[in-house]
Amino acid sequence: MKQVLITGGAGFIGSNVANYYLTQGCRVVIFDNWSRNGCSQNIVWLKTNKRFRNLVVLDGDVRHPTNRLQAEIESSDALFHFAAQVAVTTSVAEPRYDFEVNAQGTFNMLELVRSSHGKRPVIFYSSTNKVYGSLEGQAVIEGPKAYSFRDLPNGIAEDCLLDFHSPYGCSKGAADQYVIDYSRIYKLQTVVFRQSCIYGPRQFGVEDQGWIAWLVIAAVLQIPFTIYGTGKQVRDILFIDDLINALDLVWSNIDKAGGQVYNIGGGPVNAVSLLMLVDYLKKEVNPSLEIRHSRWRPGDQPVYVSDITKAGKQLGWSPKVSWMEGVTRLVRWVLRNKKMINEEMSLNPQGSQAEFLDVRAS
Repeated sequence: MKQVLITGGAGFIGSNVANYYLTQGCRVVIFDNWSRNGCSQNIVWLKTNKRFRNLVVLDGDVRHPTNRLQAEIESSDALFHFAAQVAVTTSVAEPRYDFEVNAQGTFNMLELVRSSHGKRPVIFYSSTNKVYGSLEGQAVIEGPKAYSFRDLPNGIAEDCLLDFHSPYGCSKGAADQYVIDYSRIYKLQTVVFRQSCIYGPRQFGVEDQGWIAWLVIAAVLQIPFTIYGTGKQVRDILFIDDLINALDLVWSNIDKAGGQVYNIGGGPVNAVSLLMLVDYLKKEVNPSLEIRHSRWRPGDQPVYVSDITKAGKQLGWSPKVSWMEGVTRLVRWVLRNKKMINEEMSLNPQGSQAEFLDVRAS
């Protein structure tokens, strides 16, 4: 039986990945500090999996690795490192905490694998498109509902200049580079996914992180939300099942993929503006959706779209779930779980939509 270890495994991405590998017959070890909304609910859900007896849940923090964590790493075939401080707003307010979780926490995981006396698991690191910074040198076209790159029809590729913005961008970017270098220097099998906007069921989004889920939740629960600027800002969005498929393909092709970086997002066909998503939610969920408007934020990045060509060529991967189908699935999940989501969301005040609207977060 293969074993996978998932840091941040009680969160949105982590719990979905855990459920998938439980279904595949793996022993799944989750390591989490329970800092995100919905973590407890996600563990309750995982225990509904018929193979939940293969699930082990450990309390802990990647800033302070334990002997038990070391032992589980030495027994694991794959380490999915999803534990992170995820909000730009928090990184600006608490830069030391952001650094310790994202940069130092990732370094700790790399060192545990490097010093392992047992297995040295494949390391999957969840990086971010924010390592590319503001992309101010890219010409942008303004359309009726959305912005687009003038000269990059396929989006931003992996060889784009890195340009860390915000403490969050710096901490995630530093970790990104450490993961790459530990493959070069120490011959660990590592893979970096520079992810765009991932969304889907079990995402308890708030305004400063998980913006797609937040807008869906706001529409379903009839919570007003604010559009800053024109609303034509664009991101490519990727449904969680497609991310899991990419992770699985990389693991299956690790001899080829080891040491590589992949931009993983919805790509041009799943590039969506805020206005496009609002129109869809008004049509499908809440025609009387209350929208507030505020001035454009200084430096707001008009567009980010991932060029996913490399993953397609090397792995045969491409998104299968269109953005409309994926959002519809998310709407259905929120509708089925309104009471539980409302209770969970009340525990965490909304932030500032920084993930979508602040250039330094993009």
